[in-house]
Amino acid sequence: MLTRRAVLAVSCLVLVHGAPASADPGWGTIDCSPQPHAGCELAAGITASTQTPGIAPTPDTAAGEFECRYVPVDNVDPGTPHPEGPGGWFRLLCSAEGKDTASRPPVWLPAGQQAPPAFTPEQVAQIARNRLRLPDPGIALSPPGEQLVNLPTWLWLRNGWRSIRATASVPGIAVTAVAEPVAVVWSTGDGATITCSGPGTPFAAGRDPKSASPDCGHVYRGPSSSQPGGVYRFSTTVRWNIRWSGAGQSGVFPDLTTTSSTALRVIESQALNSR
Repeated sequence: MLTRRAVLAVSCLVLVHGAPASADPGWGTIDCSPQPHAGCELAAGITASTQTPGIAPTPDTAAGEFECRYVPVDNVDPGTPHPEGPGGWFRLLCSAEGKDTASRPPVWLPAGQQAPPAFTPEQVAQIARNRLRLPDPGIALSPPGEQLVNLPTWLWLRNGWRSIRATASVPGIAVTAVAEPVAVVWSTGDGATITCSGPGTPFAAGRDPKSASPDCGHVYRGPSSSQPGGVYRFSTTVRWNIRWSGAGQSGVFPDLTTTSSTALRVIESQALNSR
């Protein structure tokens, strides 16, 4: 089960300039203590948990629970230009599991003005991408088990060829990432590589065993007896396109891949009925 809980917390902490400052990562304007020379810290973020690690609010944060907040900064050069009027320097600081993992350059927040959002749609999209759980490709062959020299081998996937979606949200922004399988590459172990644009066609009972697959197959021309262990190292890799959309924006991420492998024995056969 994936659970999400938005967390908002305000606490007045340190002295910054002579007027109340406001810091808000997109959840509405919050004025901190009206006392003279008071500043504030606004914590606003998500606490998230999932059965599998890999959740992160930005690409450089750790997995697990996280929170982002604006904190006052007191070591900015006094000569650094900023808009006139009361306010203070704040930095957006992100942490995961109690450890600070990401921060951004300080920004000047005029008193009473809303701070920039803590997350951009692309950063929320990164969270969604990290939540994608891509299935391992399930290798299927015909003939099953040992393969025969000069007999067509049919290749297809038992699973791992379907769209996968994951959504991430923070208050005000929801983004969905979608993974689409676009190609599967079979490395047959005898030096051949077959690239197919689909999952392959399962071999159906009653077909001629000498017939070739209509879209994804291979013919072994030599046995595997000369290979280490007497087997070919066989693998399949699925390539996924990753796109995202939400909050009026969209984009793509670099492709992802999933791989499965097995050991495959190929033998000589004098007659087809010996299978």
